[in-house]
Amino acid sequence: MERPTSIVQFGTSRFLQAHADLFIHEGDPELGISVVQSSGDAARARRLGAMADPAGYPVRIRGRKDGRIVDEETRVKSVRRTLSTADDWARIQAIVTDEARLILSNTGDAGFDARPADALPHPDQGQSYPAKLFHLLAGRHAAGRAPLTLCPMELVPDNGSVLRACVMGVAEAQAAPADLVAWLDRCIWVNSLVDRIVSEPIEPVGAVAEPYALWAIEAQPGLELPIAHPAVRIVPSLERIERLKLHILNLGHTAMAAFWRRDGGDPDAIVRDLMEGPVGRALMDLMLTEVLPGFARRDMEPDARSYLDETVERFANPFLDHRIADIAQNHPQKVERRIGAFLDWVREADPAFAAPVLDKLRAQA
Repeated sequence: MERPTSIVQFGTSRFLQAHADLFIHEGDPELGISVVQSSGDAARARRLGAMADPAGYPVRIRGRKDGRIVDEETRVKSVRRTLSTADDWARIQAIVTDEARLILSNTGDAGFDARPADALPHPDQGQSYPAKLFHLLAGRHAAGRAPLTLCPMELVPDNGSVLRACVMGVAEAQAAPADLVAWLDRCIWVNSLVDRIVSEPIEPVGAVAEPYALWAIEAQPGLELPIAHPAVRIVPSLERIERLKLHILNLGHTAMAAFWRRDGGDPDAIVRDLMEGPVGRALMDLMLTEVLPGFARRDMEPDARSYLDETVERFANPFLDHRIADIAQNHPQKVERRIGAFLDWVREADPAFAAPVLDKLRAQA
């Protein structure tokens, strides 16, 4: 008989494998995860099946930490079952209704985007993640269960608030009854930020990642940490952490991808190697002439300079084979959320702020 799982996770990415799933395996108390694939991608079926192997799957941490070399492997055993919204809807509904206390998600850069099927009055595989989530939560409410905590991990500012707005939008479009809307409002929608470079997969499941890791969760009434773990912490506000991560590390990755694409680069190019050539020089020039001055307009230059130094060191990690082609996936969405959002944020403080290279990258995406 399968043990109940108090965590339901939407997403099967190698990032989740080497981040939240690893932390939950290492954390206290011991919790189990039901992993749900929402895309219905048959090509990932082998990965899905291997994630719940009782022997666990490998996560290898490689790099430098506190002046020492780290090269270690853990078998992650937190995933107890895997399902797909395309084939297992009734079972997923039962787990969300009867077992879940926390729902995690990392559904990709387009995961929150509305789809035409969202207008359907019943669950459908063609729906967006927020629409599928609405139907699952409505089923839990109909069964008389308590509200849940929902912790999206998508790289979207105020991701919990954004997910709540998306689900509430579906509820409004579906003319949901007032008691369901009030119940949804009593759920805890968590704003969180995640940070770890996960550079390559281990087949059929598993990943290689850097030692640095952070799962920052913004405090709010009624919130409890899912686990006790050194990488998981509650903070009063995510604003400064989020801006640094999104507009230096993530923006840096996306700018590198843009320069690499522009130059017709090697499809197998690795980030650490690019840092030593024209792409790396273009990136550093961009950071020094446009990104750091942008942070200065927001009175964050010292923090930004320190975080940039740390980021450059992480990009140059000699132990990670981080392919730029992987970073370049979903490029237009990443440009808007990382570069476009940075420009909009800075120009709220200084409408005349000049950033010709960033403007060009945004326009070309």
